[in-house]
Amino acid sequence: MRTRIFANELLLVATLGTCSWGCTVTSGSADSGSPSSGGATSSGGAVGNGGATDSGGSSAAGSGGGATDSGGTSGSGGTTGGGGSTADSSKLPCDVYADDGGPCVAAHSTVRRLSSKYTGKLYQVRVGGSKSGTGGATTEIGFGTDGFADGAAQDTACGDGACTISIIYDQSGKGNDLAFAPAGGQKTTPDYEANAKALPATIAGHSVYGVHIVPGIGYRNNKAVGTATGDNAETLYMIVNGTFSNGGCCFDYGNAETNSRDNGEGTMEAVYFGTCTIWGKGSGSGPWVMGDLENGLWAGNTSPFDANTPVTYKYVTGLVKGDVAGKNHWAIKVGNAQSGGLTKPFDGTRPSSRYNPMRKEGAIILGTGGDNSNGDQGNFFEGVMTASYSSDNADDAVQANIVSVYGQ
Repeated sequence: MRTRIFANELLLVATLGTCSWGCTVTSGSADSGSPSSGGATSSGGAVGNGGATDSGGSSAAGSGGGATDSGGTSGSGGTTGGGGSTADSSKLPCDVYADDGGPCVAAHSTVRRLSSKYTGKLYQVRVGGSKSGTGGATTEIGFGTDGFADGAAQDTACGDGACTISIIYDQSGKGNDLAFAPAGGQKTTPDYEANAKALPATIAGHSVYGVHIVPGIGYRNNKAVGTATGDNAETLYMIVNGTFSNGGCCFDYGNAETNSRDNGEGTMEAVYFGTCTIWGKGSGSGPWVMGDLENGLWAGNTSPFDANTPVTYKYVTGLVKGDVAGKNHWAIKVGNAQSGGLTKPFDGTRPSSRYNPMRKEGAIILGTGGDNSNGDQGNFFEGVMTASYSSDNADDAVQANIVSVYGQ
């Protein structure tokens, strides 16, 4: 997404202060994310179950059930589900969506397995080497019989030296792995890999690591296969830390341009979390779960869209769905990843004719905008993409599984 506000060098600054257009950091301080001899962690980023803190000792909002947002996150669609359906928390997210008729085409997590069929590794770490993804020694990080990442293996591999997350493997079977993003239209140099040590977390009693995104860091796959293109349907969600965000563009996970350029409205469909108000906003000052549809972060189909309220849970479920071709319909869902169900702050038509029909291109991004805009920060734990418009029942079952993990 074209932001016109961040010079390339500024994108690599270790600590954000105040950005242009009134976009400011809302919580925590950011490390550079690049390798450092001490593997320094961010004082605002690490979160864990039951209020686990990072090395700086700052606790995330809420333990157990998590902090509530102001006014809740109900919207025009109300709470999803109902109809007597039962959400099965024992099924993993990709299993749920496969049963729903729209299997995952991408699934990424440094925390856990997301598909019962997946037998590969979760991610790869790089010890030493350049911070832009070359050299050093790499180690594959898998998961145990319980499905959670082998955090101890990362500790052993990384030791006391510089260590980055070099690959986040796709668990869908499509091979849509994520590596550092190449140069793009906005940030014209390749992105850095995330500091592998910067986001320790205790989730369901397991010591694991999330992906700590700060300016200059981003992951991408411009040759993804099986993802939605054109005006075709998709569903995507991500789990993030609700207390670490900023107003920079753009902390996204989802569908983007295949050439790392801004190709116009409708060429993206990604879930965004943060406080940016350059294009659109919800009520209050955020942060919000919004859709990045290119040249627009949308909390609904108008701005401000007051039904989309700020979300400050320790762990947030953010979900964006685009309906089948020709329907001119999409939706946003939000949940506390530690308790309860999903709400639907938006369910309606596209913001304007410039987004109808959509022109999705099918690349996959994490922590960057479609044109490699790279002034954002956020903490990512997992996300999936499908090429189908999922049912509310399936979304509810996925949320139930998420809560069964992050709510422990």
